Amino acid sequence: MAVGGTFDEFHRGHRTLLLKAFEVGERVLVGLCSDRLVEGLSKPHVTASYEQRLKELKRFLQERGLLDRAEIMPLNDPFGVTLSEGRVEALVVSRETERMAVKINEERRRRGLAPLQIVVIDMVPSENHAPISTTRIRQGVIDREGHLLKT
Repeated sequence: MAVGGTFDEFHRGHRTLLLKAFEVGERVLVGLCSDRLVEGLSKPHVTASYEQRLKELKRFLQERGLLDRAEIMPLNDPFGVTLSEGRVEALVVSRETERMAVKINEERRRRGLAPLQIVVIDMVPSENHAPISTTRIRQGVIDREGHLLKT
């Protein structure tokens, strides 16, 4: 089982995604976007450093008793280890990142590898029903739980 992301402004949507991965997989490979990869993503906001994001991710997993079931690794490209045989059997993704999971399976097929199972979760809505996102948190529209901060 694998899940990946930037996990900046670690919010309720991130927690939901990670908990789903641990619900369906005994061991979970968590790919955390490296600072270099984040730079190439052209995010519309500043992103916390890899070390800051890693610290928050580990704290969450530790608090839930999941850290010993996780292997956290830096993602230096969007594919990570998903193109390796036998490393990953399934991906847990949000509706927003489902297209990357499809690309991964297309590349796996091209290389003669079996496709990965894809588990898709819906985006977690905020109070006004728009998805909780780091961008909206950074803009000061919502907090990490999805509560509106301004109208």
